[in-house]
Amino acid sequence: MRTLFLAAGVVILAGSAQARDAAECEAIHNTALSGGFVSSARVVEASDTLPAYCEIRATALPAISIEVRLPMENWNGKYYQAGCGGFCGILGRADAAAGWVNAMKPGLMRGYATATSDSGHHALSVVDAGWADSNPHAERDWGWRSIGETHRVAQVMIERFYGGGSEQAIFQGCSTGGRMAHVAALRYPEMFDGIISGAPAMDYPGLVATKASWMMQANTAPDGSQILKPGKEKLIGDSVMAACDGLDGAEDGLISDPRACPVDLAALQCQAGQSPDSCLTPDELGVLAKWRQGPVNKAGEQLYPGGIPAGSEPFWWLWLTGDGKGGGRLVNAFTTGFGAYMAFPEDPGASWSPTDFDFETDPARMGQAAAMYNGDDPDISAFREAGGKMIVWHGWADAIVTPFKTVEWYEKAAEVAGGEDTLKENVALFMVPGLDHCGILPGPGGISQASLDPMTPLEAWLNEGVRPESIRAAE
Repeated sequence: MRTLFLAAGVVILAGSAQARDAAECEAIHNTALSGGFVSSARVVEASDTLPAYCEIRATALPAISIEVRLPMENWNGKYYQAGCGGFCGILGRADAAAGWVNAMKPGLMRGYATATSDSGHHALSVVDAGWADSNPHAERDWGWRSIGETHRVAQVMIERFYGGGSEQAIFQGCSTGGRMAHVAALRYPEMFDGIISGAPAMDYPGLVATKASWMMQANTAPDGSQILKPGKEKLIGDSVMAACDGLDGAEDGLISDPRACPVDLAALQCQAGQSPDSCLTPDELGVLAKWRQGPVNKAGEQLYPGGIPAGSEPFWWLWLTGDGKGGGRLVNAFTTGFGAYMAFPEDPGASWSPTDFDFETDPARMGQAAAMYNGDDPDISAFREAGGKMIVWHGWADAIVTPFKTVEWYEKAAEVAGGEDTLKENVALFMVPGLDHCGILPGPGGISQASLDPMTPLEAWLNEGVRPESIRAAE
């Protein structure tokens, strides 16, 4: 049977390598699609980095917008699906930027048929959560269903265009896309042969409601003003780096493991007559202590693993403190929208604020949301038994999606698997010093997502059995 399958695969691949013409692409517009419809099909000519492809726009009911890109020639017989970031809602947003994270381009450049979705709703930005207001169907599609539906629709298009299905499937995503990657391994364990999960926001209620509300409350004065304002990040970061840079034996501007970094900023406390720009007030030091600690309840129980990692200070303006010009502070926008429309069984609506979050009672109220959204279950045995391979990567300097959660997940997954050696047969974890969330902002030495390439080692793992040793991009 395997010989027959391989022989059939050769026939499919031989046919798929033939060039398609514009008429064949445009004809896909008429494809009958169960539970959905095709809205357009057109040829996009080759660019400097991408081959010519057939761009198909489709909808999986009720409202999952999907884009499929099929190479006009030299299809490699395989499929590549990309996740989306934040609350999603903007189809193909990642491919409009230069980076590869959550984008179809890494697959398309290598000859894969590719697809992505808006996760089931239209939004004005990735921090807009108003679409979820009293809309459980949209929340379900964002949580998990859009992953399977994107794959289903893409496979119909591939079959129609090439005359045969894909022989291998890869999923790639970061942040929310990383959450989707873990959800795919749990809910669709046989759907993807390879998965790339970056900075996975795998526990949205714990991260975006509990932890982010803690961060905001810690930095909010009784009068509602911001305590730690923009401008102190370098002062704090320089002090942290001076204390911890050399702990790994190399003074290179990187903190290899912030868990080993003792953060004591007492020496920065303002003294009489000192310029406030060169020191920290007691209130500011209090904010930092809570940020490092992470959320706890009155009994002192940790509600989410760890706090903000040492070494992430250069990126605080974007996520936590703002740039002083109205930009940044994206954590505030995410947690406000999530708490208002996505976290609780009954949406409190636009009047809700993260300052309303109750650390004694609210975590338990989000069980329904956790069941719908989360991908932090460490039991991926079904994915492992199906032979799936998974690369997980995370920046140690991620100030929004706590890297400590990813390490905790990996350690628990190793326990479930019966030991780390067994887990390593299917999962490779890479924690990257100095890297911002999804490598969005450049860090020390210019490290960013452009410094990484998890695709090449994943292909080698899937096709040659060579386990990844690094995800650094070739220079």
